[in-house]
Parts: sequence; C-alpha cells; structure tokens
Amino acid sequence: MEALKNKKEIEKLLVARGAEGSIQKILGMARDQKILVTYVDKAALDRLADGVNHQGVLAYAASFHYCEPEDILALAAERQEPPFVLILDGIEDPHNLGAIMRTAEVCGAHGIIIPKRRSVGVTEVVRRVSAGAAEYLACARVPNLAAAIESLKGKGLWIAACDMDGQAYYQGDLKGPIGLVIGSEGQGISRLVKEKCDFSVSIPMKGKIGSLNASNAAAVLMCEIRRQRDA
Repeated sequence: MEALKNKKEIEKLLVARGAEGSIQKILGMARDQKILVTYVDKAALDRLADGVNHQGVLAYAASFHYCEPEDILALAAERQEPPFVLILDGIEDPHNLGAIMRTAEVCGAHGIIIPKRRSVGVTEVVRRVSAGAAEYLACARVPNLAAAIESLKGKGLWIAACDMDGQAYYQGDLKGPIGLVIGSEGQGISRLVKEKCDFSVSIPMKGKIGSLNASNAAAVLMCEIRRQRDA
C-alpha cells in the first residue's frame, strides 16, 4: 500500500482469490494507477513468498533506487530544515536496517547513508520490516563511509558517534545539522569512521546487559534528536 501511495514502479500485483479487507483498497489504488492485477490461488502466493507472510497480495516492483548523499542534503534544504542524517557503519542484519529506516522516517530524518561493502542493502526483507518507510526515506550507498563523513562535515554537519565512551546522549547538543553514526551489531563503529566523528554520545546502562540492539540504540538517539529539535 505504501509503495502504491508513493507511486513506486509496480509492474503487476498478484492477489489471492477471495481476498477481502484492506486488499480491496489496494486493488482500488492499483486500478487508479492502471497496474495489472492477476488473481491466483493462495497456494501460488505461498510458493512465491517462500515462507513470508504475504497477507494475500504480492507486487512485482522495480528494484530499490539509491540516491547520493547530496540528494539527502538537498531534501533538507527543500524542507528548510537543518540536515538530519543517519550513517550506518556495517549494519548486516536486514531486520535492524528495516527497523532503523522505520524510526528514521517517523523521526523526520532526511535520509540514511550505508556503505557498499560489509553492509546489508535495502532488500525485500528490509522493505517489509520498515513497514513502508523504505518507500519514503532516501538512502545513499557509498564506497567509502569515512570519505562521505568528511564531505558532510565540509557542508556544515556535526557528526555524532553512538559509542559507550561518549557523554550521556541527553547532555549532548543534537539540535543543529547532524549526522548520527550507528555501528554494526557485533563490532560497533570502525576505528577509521570513529576518528572522523566530532563527538560521541552514549546511552547509560543500568541493567545487567551492557548494550542495546543497534536498531534500539538508534531509536533512542533519533527520538532525542527529534525532541531537541521540537523543544
């Protein structure tokens, strides 16, 4: 439904025979956009979805379109807002990336930047976990994350690393043009990328477990950025 709302390039829909509920709304949107709809048995959808909960409808869509970091900054300028960019250093779990994209979109981030190597791209799993956010959030994929950070700093952004050695996140000034770096699930932020950051912020831990999942940590910090911007 989010792909249809955002006018993504959808070639055709496969719909289970007898499908009702919200699928009727999807069918209406498809008719308005003159998208081919084919009705099939649920068993055929089950086979094509390969175990994924398809909810009675599948779409054949164009592959994800990555942008350039400059496009993200242009979007911020168009909205007349200080840039708010997520920089993901080696996120390999598609569920984490999808969850981060979902939070980034609802918190008003202008886009995310991911590396081309040692990182998951925007796959179908990512798009599904993002609950539609991947259809709206700009995503740039760059060959060198450290160089991309240098470029952002040259354009006036302050780069904050999510790191256990930083000051408590609620004590940091996160209101202006900012790039937030989130490290990988196992290794955290790489040494070279961390050296490029202007400062670090941490999430104080009071329990017996010493860290948060990458997507959860990103959510805490993005919500704080949103809070400070709205204050």
